Amino acid sequence: MAQVKFGVIGHKGRMGQALEQAITEAGHVMQIGVDAGGNLGPLASQCDVLVDFSAPDALPANLGAAKVAGKPIVVGTTGLGEEHFVMLAQAAKAVPVLQSGNFSLGVTLMAHLVREAAARLGPEWDIEVLEMHHRMKVDAPSGTAKLLGEAAAAARGIKLSDAMDSGRHGMTGARREGAIGFATLRGGTVAGEHSVIFAGPEERLTISHSAENRMIFARGAVKAAEWLTGQPAGRYTMNDVLGL
Repeated sequence: MAQVKFGVIGHKGRMGQALEQAITEAGHVMQIGVDAGGNLGPLASQCDVLVDFSAPDALPANLGAAKVAGKPIVVGTTGLGEEHFVMLAQAAKAVPVLQSGNFSLGVTLMAHLVREAAARLGPEWDIEVLEMHHRMKVDAPSGTAKLLGEAAAAARGIKLSDAMDSGRHGMTGARREGAIGFATLRGGTVAGEHSVIFAGPEERLTISHSAENRMIFARGAVKAAEWLTGQPAGRYTMNDVLGL
């Protein structure tokens, strides 16, 4: 495809550095890089697409800059709350917006498989999401864990916010029927480990994914940005990129 000019928000962070490498590998150009304290507004128009791996607090300004410049934006920032998803939906009325908790192609397919399993296995199958990341990660559960939990909840016709059960401690009592449990591990330099466990009567099914290097997320984000360029305004996910 034609060379794409990227604007990377949060380019000095771990993911920003990986993105710069992935952009170059794919034959594209990192036109601008912006970090905390930088002013994206006047620079956004120089790019074909924006990629945001910064911080939740920066999202309103970044979406605003994308709308003013009329540029598509890929959002990989984790730790987003309900108010941020409202902002994403509003921005998608004006420009193409693709947001994901994980840009790995393998995780995207994993979420699809989790959705399929949750839809076909009855309520007697309990669902638990286990994740582990490096010691420096600041949010928990991870965006990927939530993405997988959302896939399971959607398949069962429930809201994750109603079913989510995390941080068990002490005398918690018996497991809530229909709950989707989350367990979080942190340590070392783990790039990302995720498992979704379906625990049924006398049998278990586990769907797992291991990330060996954050470059898989960077390459996936570049692929998403390539796909998003030229799309009409709207809200998109990695499922759209893979045609799932």
